[in-house]
Amino acid sequence: MREKPTIRIIAHIWMFIVSMLALLPFQLLIIASFTDNNYASIHGFSFFPKQWSADAYLYIMNKWATIGRAYLMTIIVTIVGVALSIIITTLFAYGLSNTKLPGVKVISFLVIFTMLFNGGLVSTYYSYVNLFHIRNTIWALIFPGLLMNAFNIILVKNYIRNSIPPSLMEAARIDGASEYTIFFRIVVPLSIPILATIGLLTGIAYWNDWQNGLYYLTQRDGGHLYTIQVVLNTINESITFLAVNPDTSVTSVTDLPSTTVRMAIAMVGIIPIILAYPFFQKYFVKGITLGGVKE
Repeated sequence: MREKPTIRIIAHIWMFIVSMLALLPFQLLIIASFTDNNYASIHGFSFFPKQWSADAYLYIMNKWATIGRAYLMTIIVTIVGVALSIIITTLFAYGLSNTKLPGVKVISFLVIFTMLFNGGLVSTYYSYVNLFHIRNTIWALIFPGLLMNAFNIILVKNYIRNSIPPSLMEAARIDGASEYTIFFRIVVPLSIPILATIGLLTGIAYWNDWQNGLYYLTQRDGGHLYTIQVVLNTINESITFLAVNPDTSVTSVTDLPSTTVRMAIAMVGIIPIILAYPFFQKYFVKGITLGGVKE
């Protein structure tokens, strides 16, 4: 049935309204970061503040030794974490996509089981700290909880099963290709959409993560490993963090635009994600659609 023009117009108007509503928090974030700190402290944030100021961004520029280092650490952790996650997840999913693999059903059940239950925070913390000794190391920001998850494994496994013809891999095996050759020469090139999808999802998770820093980094020994989100969370918990940090010369919390600097740091923190998403959008939609198809 051909879609009526009236329904199409209404649908476009509705989607435009929903899109604008989704952008409102970002608009408020930008405006709040340019609001005068004293005005925001007294009157709160508004879409139409009566007093504007760039003091929060000037403060970030002046204290770039701390915030810039956290920004660089976030970039490093995200790049390393995403690369390792894609490699491990894709290799694991490729194995599970082979229905002839002995014990594949048991392994698949264990993967799904981790989506429903986990060992809990206490046992997880004890394992990473006392057995793997990752506290106050960069691996504390990469390994726990983000390196690989069952959802991404299932997405990649379903994509391989539904989008790559089994006959293509069988023909390669007949020609004498090893599993590694099939994986790197056939599976990986044909799986770019789903790899871009899980890369984007994992990258966002790493970029926005602050819990691992809270659990496994201490300000005295691991403070140099703080990411931008950990710094922002620390500021939210104690606004005197930057004032007492050894890399800053602030001696009084009155020098810190406490209310608006959080918004400015948050704004600086989300810029890379906003800039990167348009380049991954087409792969993201295709990867989610094909990877989410039920077997």
